Amino acid sequence: MARRPGKTSDRLATIHDQKLVRGSGGELHQIAEGDVPVLTTAQGGPVADDQNTLKIGERGPALIDDFHFREKIFHFDHERIPERVVHARGYGAHGFFETYDSLAAYTRADIFQRAGERTPVFVRFSTVAGSKGSFDLARDVRGFAVKFYTKEGNWDLVGNNIPVFFIQDAIKFPDVIHSVKPEPDRAFPQAQSAHDNFWDFISLTPESMHMVMWVMSDRAIPRSFRFMQGFGVHTFRLVNAKDESTFVKFIWKPKLGMQSVVWNEAVKINGADPDFHRRDLWNAIQSGDFPEWELNLQLFDQEFADNFDFDVLDPTKIIPEEILPPVAVGRLVLDRMPDNFFAETEQVAFMTQNVPPGIDFSNDPLLQGRNFSYLDTQLKRLGGPNFTHIPINAPKCPFAHFQQDGHMAMRNPVGRVNYQPNSWNEGPRESPQKGFPAFADQVEGQRARLRAESFADHYSQARQFFISQTATEQRHIVMALTFELSKCENPVIRERMVSHLLNVDETLGAAVADKLGIEQLPEPADAAVRPRDDLPASPALSIIKNGPDSFAGRKVGVLVSPGADAALLKKLQTTIEKEGAVMEVVAPKVGGVEAADGSWVEARHMIDGGPSVLFDAVALILTEEGAERLTGEAAARDFVADAFAHCKFIGFTSGAAPLLQKAGVDPEADEGLIGLDNPKGIASFIQSCRRLRLWSREMAVKL
Repeated sequence: MARRPGKTSDRLATIHDQKLVRGSGGELHQIAEGDVPVLTTAQGGPVADDQNTLKIGERGPALIDDFHFREKIFHFDHERIPERVVHARGYGAHGFFETYDSLAAYTRADIFQRAGERTPVFVRFSTVAGSKGSFDLARDVRGFAVKFYTKEGNWDLVGNNIPVFFIQDAIKFPDVIHSVKPEPDRAFPQAQSAHDNFWDFISLTPESMHMVMWVMSDRAIPRSFRFMQGFGVHTFRLVNAKDESTFVKFIWKPKLGMQSVVWNEAVKINGADPDFHRRDLWNAIQSGDFPEWELNLQLFDQEFADNFDFDVLDPTKIIPEEILPPVAVGRLVLDRMPDNFFAETEQVAFMTQNVPPGIDFSNDPLLQGRNFSYLDTQLKRLGGPNFTHIPINAPKCPFAHFQQDGHMAMRNPVGRVNYQPNSWNEGPRESPQKGFPAFADQVEGQRARLRAESFADHYSQARQFFISQTATEQRHIVMALTFELSKCENPVIRERMVSHLLNVDETLGAAVADKLGIEQLPEPADAAVRPRDDLPASPALSIIKNGPDSFAGRKVGVLVSPGADAALLKKLQTTIEKEGAVMEVVAPKVGGVEAADGSWVEARHMIDGGPSVLFDAVALILTEEGAERLTGEAAARDFVADAFAHCKFIGFTSGAAPLLQKAGVDPEADEGLIGLDNPKGIASFIQSCRRLRLWSREMAVKL
């Protein structure tokens, strides 16, 4: 059953009926009906519903005559000059997609017809909230946008590293982004969600609770673009040559496995190297260590959609992999950096509506709005309608049309004819056989602003995500929520968020409340649908449970001193490189040190510029005299102390004892400290590094 127009949920209606306004002291007051200005369009027309786009039926497609949505998203798309409104800080690379086997049974899309075929791609990774000049390790969603240059035109799979989103309807997109951007009166904080506006919006938008769990998890602070998943977010359709439809969700899985950093580490990385993710991708590709992902599909039919516990059109929901296992259908390899950042990475234009025949849309209201919005964005950002003339955006297959002139036109129709139909027998013609046939989905319902009742459960999958995490990951979520909410000046916002968290998990809500100093727990928030507690944990949602089985693609920082054992250092380097990892030397001075045998050891970093946060594991190859000298260097003490606090594996020679002691690290504190002097020391060290972190240390460190 659908709610009447204008009512998205009982909770939201309650919030709107309260008519709250902030007083001069930050307190909230209830005000009379007559004191509240009516929301209007820019033309002054009163707005009846600012929560839902106009559509056919409660689950039907959005309508082009929704003038309020059109105006709202049009203005939002033109807010930034010249950078993107969202995803401004990005980094891209060229590569190819290789199809494993024919998917002709599911789709007529040419890209999926032949096993082994390679299609050129351009991929852009990005943060969402920060400006072009912000730092890489913000706690944020990461964009994961792939442009396939197929033989039937460009296909843009424009996704994120998180499979859900904050909102269910695109009409709310300007609001969620406005809330997370720097507050308009003070223009800060930059690339941060830890402020009142964001959490005020979130605490008044229960549908965001599932996304909040993901963004407060380690997924929002990835170690590298190379170690994160990507998702198409929405439900799409595949349509085969018989016009048969199959629903699909797209998932990218990194071949090197998933990995994130801890928050204290992210903060220090941003100070040491704000370009950390950019540098990592550049160095990997330039060194021939090409990043690789597999494209996985979750395929299902209408019967599955009808019987699934949640609505597959709801972008705040997932289909757990344990219920619908993904199928690997191809691989993505990035093997070439752009020749010019501006010409390619900055000017690339992604649009969700770019799909080839055989890939079609669902009625997901967020996807419908994105399809409508993105053209506006490119028009504003790239200066006119001819942005497809820019090489990075141009298709690599033959193309023909009658579009002409306009700002910066590089191509125009040749000859007399620039229209059709024409009797000159010139120019291209449409082809019912080869062209894009929209899937003939049956649609019925009233023309109204509706939100389906099937979208109303906002807490159950949020709980499922939380209970699917390890104890370590759950602790990180609690810490993240505590930090973010502690930055809210208004205590009402903090308490309101805790009331939602209690619906997600009582232990979670109570833990956050305790750390925020909220002595009296609030009542759980009103829920439009009673939260379920019977959804089983989904191990696939945990990063730690799905870690890699090797140390490949990672980096070891080796701190050396004059007189270091050159043979040991060489053996360590050989073992690291055999593992598929990289070793970088850190020395007390620029250039390097002279080893015990008189050879020179080149250093990539001096100790002041090479903190341990830049590495996945560290080793200390020091003489006792060298270690003693380093004890007087704060950077050297921090190198060790931070590596220990961030639960990294530490290899060391016996001469490193003075520095370990000065840094407050007991060489026998735990299994994560491995001596390198014995014959099996290096092998043991690398074997341990495959675990990436020794999470059992975290409780002892209490970072």
